[in-house]
Amino acid sequence: MARILIVDDNKLLTENFREILEGAPGLEARVSTAMDGQSGVRLARNEGFDVALVDVKLPDGSGVDVVRALRETCPLGEVVLITGFATVDSAVAALKAGAFAFLLKSFRPEELLSTVEQACAKVQLKREREELQRRQRALIDTAGVLIVAVDREDRLVLFNPKVAEMTAQGIPAAQGRSVVLSWVSEDSRERVTSALRRAREGQPGVEVEAGFIDGGDFNPARRIHWHLSAVQNSDDQPGLVYGIGVDVTERRALERRAAEAEALSTMGTLALGLAHEIRNPLNAAVLQLHLLGRSIDRLDEGLRGQMKRRVTIVESEIGRLERLLTEFLELARPRGILIEAVELPRLVDAVVALEEETLALKNILLTQSLEPCAPAAGDPEKLKQVLLNLIANARDAMPSGGRLKLRVYGGEEPAIEVSDTGPGIEPAILDSVFDPFFTTKEAGTGLGLAIVRKILDQHRGQIEVDSTLGRGTRITLKLPRWRGSERLLSPADDRAAGHAGRHDRLGDR
Repeated sequence: MARILIVDDNKLLTENFREILEGAPGLEARVSTAMDGQSGVRLARNEGFDVALVDVKLPDGSGVDVVRALRETCPLGEVVLITGFATVDSAVAALKAGAFAFLLKSFRPEELLSTVEQACAKVQLKREREELQRRQRALIDTAGVLIVAVDREDRLVLFNPKVAEMTAQGIPAAQGRSVVLSWVSEDSRERVTSALRRAREGQPGVEVEAGFIDGGDFNPARRIHWHLSAVQNSDDQPGLVYGIGVDVTERRALERRAAEAEALSTMGTLALGLAHEIRNPLNAAVLQLHLLGRSIDRLDEGLRGQMKRRVTIVESEIGRLERLLTEFLELARPRGILIEAVELPRLVDAVVALEEETLALKNILLTQSLEPCAPAAGDPEKLKQVLLNLIANARDAMPSGGRLKLRVYGGEEPAIEVSDTGPGIEPAILDSVFDPFFTTKEAGTGLGLAIVRKILDQHRGQIEVDSTLGRGTRITLKLPRWRGSERLLSPADDRAAGHAGRHDRLGDR
């Protein structure tokens, strides 16, 4: 249950806030109130809080000063400032103090709920991150880490069972092989070689982070943080280098997703203004082009064709702007999804019916493998959008044709696999393909795959990407099984696999 603290000297307004928050569907909240800043800090110290709503003007001082005290009392909590006006200076001061967002009076109940839900989502993300760090420390304390010893030629001399498990190699097969060439990802080899050299030269506390692979065709690299130290032989020459490695793959992914949340929260605020400021002139331009087209029809045939082509070009570019804005809003604006039972084979059939003709024109052979599986819990329209985006990406990756396969499998754990025979993805950029605005296409927006991951997060699903240069890419979507309870997921639920909060900064709505 979320603990909400309200610090405001307006008793009537405070009671209204309490009724809205405690009665909101999908938000389990317990509300405490204080009439001034000192009482609020004292209450926070005694009871704690997840989200605090603080009025900027309080009887005993500024709410901005209270933010600092509240954050010191509850470092994991978030504070939302309430004010009747906001300036750039006040916004900067609030950011420096650690505020999560502003609510400008008078705001609608939906705005209050949305902001509180987003703040709760961020608090949950921070708690989960702290829990992951606690677990990591526990693993290290119990020696659940990678331990290796490497000789002068970087050959593996010994390693613990954790390394054997990750490399999928028996001890006899692994010993004597080059660590760098066999298990370090290509983009990290130079860095690891340099770190080993520095350790042999006697430099203390050498650390390096590198990709760790087992050589499989579709095996993505794990991220291992290594602590290296050398042992001197009796002749004072460099001997073995011991390495203790900690798997930080999930932590790095979480940090990256948290950083994305910072960017997306800013986009959320910007998107609301863009929707009005851009769409209005776009609509006006479309209307004017329509009228211009009608006027052109009255010209002589020679001029008509040339001007019609120019109008068509302008209409096409306006359409592209409209699509970009729509994708931008789809990514940045929190929306609920309606969960129901989804038969994945039927869903794939529906998507194939839409795309098979276009793929055939591009000389792409589309095949399906629809194995029996349990119904998935999902929003069918959103999942269709995911498949359409993935198919579009695969189509663009194979301009000269190729093969595209859609597979449904999983039994009681429903999953969809989309694989192509395109050029594959460079290992150096594999971790960035779902980042907003990241694209390798000349005219791409970089939002398609970001939307895919956002939708999978909303479904509490997982998405995995395996790619080999020159052989193709395989994307796997794993969805929760339908358990017979339909409900609407709110934006606060939008933090599944990887727990990526999307709304982490001041001003997000």
